[in-house]
Amino acid sequence: QVHLAESGGGLVQAGGSLTLTCTASGTTPYGRTFQINGVGWYRQAPGKQRELVAAISGRGTINYVDSVKGRFTISRDNARNTIDLQMNNLGPGDTAVYYCAARRSTILATAENEYHFWGQGTQVTVSS
Repeated sequence: QVHLAESGGGLVQAGGSLTLTCTASGTTPYGRTFQINGVGWYRQAPGKQRELVAAISGRGTINYVDSVKGRFTISRDNARNTIDLQMNNLGPGDTAVYYCAARRSTILATAENEYHFWGQGTQVTVSS
C-alpha cells in the first residue's frame, strides 16, 4: 500500500512564498519500500479543471506549466523520499488545492492517467 502525503499549504499574502512537500511511504506488492520516482504536482482551483503545475522524473528531468515558470521550483530528496515544490511570488491566481501524484516509472509524465498514486491535497490560499 503506497501513501502520499502533502504538507506545507496555508494562507499567504500575494508576493509571499510557500514550500509544499510530498512524502511517500508504504510498500510495493513485492514487499519493498516504495521509492518515489516520477512525480507531478497538480492543482485545482474552484470551478476549474485540475492542471499539472510541475513534474519531475526519477532522473531529475523537469517540466513546468508556463504560468509558474521562474516562480516555482520542484526538487527531489531521494534520501527522505520526498518531492518539494517551492513557490515564490505567489498571486491570487495560484489559489487552489495542490495534489501530489506519483508513478511507478522513473520517466517524466504530464498526463493524469500516467500517475498511479495520489495524495489527498493541501489547500493554498493567496490573499491579495
